[in-house]
Amino acid sequence: MKKTTHFFFCLWLLLTFSGVSRAQTAQQGWKTGTSPGGYTYKYLANDPMQARMYTLKNGLTVLLSVNKKEPRIFTFIPTRAGSNTDPRTNTGLAHYLEHMLFKGTDKFGSLDWAKEKPLLDKVDALYEQYNKTTDEAKRKDIYKQIDVASGEAAKYAIANEYDKMLASMGAQGSNAFTWYEQTVYLEDIPANALDRYLAVQAERFRKPVLRIFHTELEAVYEEKNRSLDNDGNKVDEALMAALFPTHNYGQQTTIGTVEHLKNPSLVEIRNYFDKYYVPNNMAVIMAGDFNPDVVIAKIDKAFAYMKPKPVTLYNPKPEAPLTTVQTREVTGPTPESVRIGYRFPGGVAQNRAVAIMADELMSNSAAGLIDLDLNKQQKILGGGSSSQFMKDYGVWSLYGRPKQGQSLDEVKGLLLGEVAKLKKGDFDATVMQSIVNNYKKRQIETFESNYGRADKLLDAFILSGGSAYPSIIGLNAQLAAVTQQQVIDFANKYLGDNYVVVYKRKGQDKNITKVDKPAITPVEVNREAQSPFLQQVNSLPMSDVQPVWLDYKKDIQRGKAGNAEVLYVNNPDNDLFRLGYRIPMGTYHNKLLPIATQYLAFLSTDKYTAEDISKAFYGLASNYNLYSSGDYTTVQLSGLQENFAKSVALLDHLLRQCKPNEEALASLKERIMKGRSDSKLNKGAIMQGLINYAQYGPKNPYNNQLTNDELKALTSAQLIDVLHTLFDYPQRVIYYGPRPLAALGTDLTQAHQMPTAFRDVPTRQAFVQVAQQKPEVLFADYDMVQSEVFWVRNTASFDPAQLPTVSLFNNYFGGNMASVVFQTLRESKALAYSTYANYNIPERKDQQYSVSAYIGSQADKFNEAVAGMNELLNALPESGKLLETTKVGMKKSMQTERILNDAIIYSYLDAAERGLDYDTRRQTYEALDKLSYADLKTFASTQLANKPYTLCVVASEKRISPTDLAKNGEVKKLTLNEIFGY
Repeated sequence: MKKTTHFFFCLWLLLTFSGVSRAQTAQQGWKTGTSPGGYTYKYLANDPMQARMYTLKNGLTVLLSVNKKEPRIFTFIPTRAGSNTDPRTNTGLAHYLEHMLFKGTDKFGSLDWAKEKPLLDKVDALYEQYNKTTDEAKRKDIYKQIDVASGEAAKYAIANEYDKMLASMGAQGSNAFTWYEQTVYLEDIPANALDRYLAVQAERFRKPVLRIFHTELEAVYEEKNRSLDNDGNKVDEALMAALFPTHNYGQQTTIGTVEHLKNPSLVEIRNYFDKYYVPNNMAVIMAGDFNPDVVIAKIDKAFAYMKPKPVTLYNPKPEAPLTTVQTREVTGPTPESVRIGYRFPGGVAQNRAVAIMADELMSNSAAGLIDLDLNKQQKILGGGSSSQFMKDYGVWSLYGRPKQGQSLDEVKGLLLGEVAKLKKGDFDATVMQSIVNNYKKRQIETFESNYGRADKLLDAFILSGGSAYPSIIGLNAQLAAVTQQQVIDFANKYLGDNYVVVYKRKGQDKNITKVDKPAITPVEVNREAQSPFLQQVNSLPMSDVQPVWLDYKKDIQRGKAGNAEVLYVNNPDNDLFRLGYRIPMGTYHNKLLPIATQYLAFLSTDKYTAEDISKAFYGLASNYNLYSSGDYTTVQLSGLQENFAKSVALLDHLLRQCKPNEEALASLKERIMKGRSDSKLNKGAIMQGLINYAQYGPKNPYNNQLTNDELKALTSAQLIDVLHTLFDYPQRVIYYGPRPLAALGTDLTQAHQMPTAFRDVPTRQAFVQVAQQKPEVLFADYDMVQSEVFWVRNTASFDPAQLPTVSLFNNYFGGNMASVVFQTLRESKALAYSTYANYNIPERKDQQYSVSAYIGSQADKFNEAVAGMNELLNALPESGKLLETTKVGMKKSMQTERILNDAIIYSYLDAAERGLDYDTRRQTYEALDKLSYADLKTFASTQLANKPYTLCVVASEKRISPTDLAKNGEVKKLTLNEIFGY
């Protein structure tokens, strides 16, 4: 994948299909309709997605769902082939190919194909020679030849031309991913860019050219090395290998083995493309604003050149039953945990609904056995269960983290104890109806977005190719029909002593073999070049779409509930509501708030036990959440409008009437202490601490926490007082839902207790951004293969007049895959898998702008990576074509961008924090045409170039020397106590 390799199926396959045709077929309730031009499609009745399934003459599947809420379309183009279909001798091949399908064809991505082709042929031949050579000295010599030949070929390549074409039409989120049974290419495009999009996609899959291969291969090396630093990934691989001793689910990883990564074959990659990228094995999936009758004809015309071929998908012999417990161990620097996995039938098997019901009964984040018996009673640090359904098999996993002093075997025993309850039927069967109700809510939420709709269509295509749609879309009804006895029978059949347990232990992994850095000479990226095909695509007409800016006075209705202001947006589409109480008091005012909100989950009231409360919310299909940022605490509640009054009253009752529980508090303190220890083992948490230290100094928002001694001295009375009085402070009510505003005020007044006068908010602790006066390096030692580097610098005070320049600069310089930073550091120099840079807009009007830049690379590339980013920060490269593409793409994206639902209210609140009362997008849109490279250069010279930065570095001191660190400024190695504040 271009950004993330592994993709796990969303399990809530709640598709329903419908249409307008009246012809009824005999096949499982399908109906058929015909679009103009004779395109026949299938659909199912009463479908809120109004989806159609077409099969074109060449076998290409087309799945369409119309959603008119915004003038955009989310698209997937999947092929039903992934790492399962990799040759055993070339694992990782599908993933390689995914990367290369962004490099162009003989028509785009090339300055001169006639001159480029013979050079690429030479690169091909050298790779085949390299692949078959075992002598290391000879291999190094061949790779030098590859590097030279690739550099010559790159002189004729136009790097990232695909990304430029998509960006210029206003596309967002251009990406792809590879998994076991699929490789998928995705885009979010303006509705008026459909013709351009189809022209590019049709050409993309016609004849892909594997250009700039060795630098992209190095990006894959980086991706592999990042996976070696990911303990969760290692646990997953160990689990799957034991569950599937013969099936490729366990025997091949998506990225591939180190040995195969070192020996790629371009011939095998092309063979793979020719074998699996055929129309009868692919689909075009769209959800959004379009006319399906028009779109199907356009898709047919664009992809009619594709010829079908017989496709044999991976279809191995069944795995032998597991008859004993398999134990595996994984070591690494992250906290200890245990994971237990079972194997059962996958795809759309008849017992799928029963399997999902069993999983939900075990863990649904509220009222499952693990939720109530282990998490709610704090018997472990945290745990749960999850299901995956692949085409051939399903995997059910339980996971748990130990408390302080608790062994992994004890956690394992507790988890298996809950499995035993499931097998005996020792669970509250009434929760099953609550599970069905919550699925109903999730279904509605899914259909709100184009992505959610397209994702459901994608899942169904990959799992069944279309044949099992009725079974998939009937899942909600199937869940409602599941009985307690069916769950018991399922558990006893599949959940015996046939599981795999993986112990994740803390320690050094001595088995890691990283992919070594090859010697790569930076290649040309030809930023200014444009192929005739790009010019042809950009000449295709795009109908005008007028941008829509928010008018906060018109788009938000205002009312009152008691003495609180209500900010209201109507939901005309469905029965969901989302309610928020925004209280201007956060952790900067009271450090007890985040602990009090954790404590609440374990408290009873005078009427209900803690378990009763969890079951009650889950039974209402409602969710509540309390979140404290520095300046605000937001109490959020969502659910079905029919249960609004009950949900609001229950939340009020809980906060106002919760009772102290000393045993729960003692357990919570132990768990927080263990969680704090675990955070010190998390490289992401460590980096966030370094960044805050760089921005604010030794005392910063990140370590603004109780010390361990203060935590130990904390009393129930203190926390209960925080909870009981939370609604006594000033609050704004945020509501998105179907209830009219006038009626809402009455509902809230009756269900939500509000004081006649609000309390005064405590004094806010101020955190002041520091001024970087000299180059400095903040270093934290961590056992890892990679090095993670962040540049931090605070700059000027917030000035809204700078917003258009900032927005254009971010998009041009470092905000996407067509930007200067990505093109230079990844595409040209192969220094990183992930890199970006951003000029950050402050959240409040009294804060400063800041610069942040990031590169994650192999430790042995540290000096090159830092030098590469420094060069870009100090001298902004000029590319007139890239700048123009950026401006055009931003305008087209903004023309079709719509801020909807309760996001309207939060947009208003964000603007208000900056002292603004208008939608700043309009200001940027109107200024773009007037901005030039000179403006960006002046901006970069003033704010970025040749300024002192603080480098935040997380890496292993065994792999990066103090001397290398010191080249970038005065080095300060921070202790974990300094970083975290405890």
